[in-house]
Amino acid sequence: MADTALLEYLERFLTEERRQKFADVLSRRTKHFTVAIQDVFQVHNTSAVIRSCDVFGIQEAHIIEERFGNRLDKNIAMGAQKWVDVHRHASTDDCIKELRRQGYRIIATTPHNDSCFVDEFDVSQRSALFFGTEKDGLSDDVMDQADGFLKIPMAGFTESLNISVSAAIILHTLTGKLKKSGIPWQLSEEEMLEKRMDWSRKSIKSVEEILRRYYAGTEK
Repeated sequence: MADTALLEYLERFLTEERRQKFADVLSRRTKHFTVAIQDVFQVHNTSAVIRSCDVFGIQEAHIIEERFGNRLDKNIAMGAQKWVDVHRHASTDDCIKELRRQGYRIIATTPHNDSCFVDEFDVSQRSALFFGTEKDGLSDDVMDQADGFLKIPMAGFTESLNISVSAAIILHTLTGKLKKSGIPWQLSEEEMLEKRMDWSRKSIKSVEEILRRYYAGTEK
């Protein structure tokens, strides 16, 4: 549960414009969809996908770092990692298990399967959208465990797009459909309060000193 008294205290250190920006952004955030990025080699691609998550209102993203280690460049993400909750996983199986525990369908994005084009995708169910490496795509582990497959229609000779471009197209299309539907896609009130707290902490200079003063005052 969010400490509403602490939140009210911290928000005094933010401008009215900043507080309103948080409210506006959170009103368009969702956990109905999440993104999982598997073993992408080029760091800038992972970072660009996180930036797309922020732009299109996806609150959580998952990075599988089984093969190449840290795959997030804060400079390329342009601060998006402050606003998107990034969860790191040491293995694909761990990531899939955690997402299933949270009630997500596992959806493999791949140009090699005609199961479903992005504009025909059923947005009614919570879905985790998996994106793979630049050269080989998603691993057999993901393909074997996937509940569905998704692709972008192609009209040219090239059969694939850069991962960051694919993610942007898919997220733009699916979030647009979602927000036009009657599906309850927004964050809960408690989730919004938690993010207001998190974002306030990240936005205030010398926040640790401010928190010490707050707790010192409440203990009297």
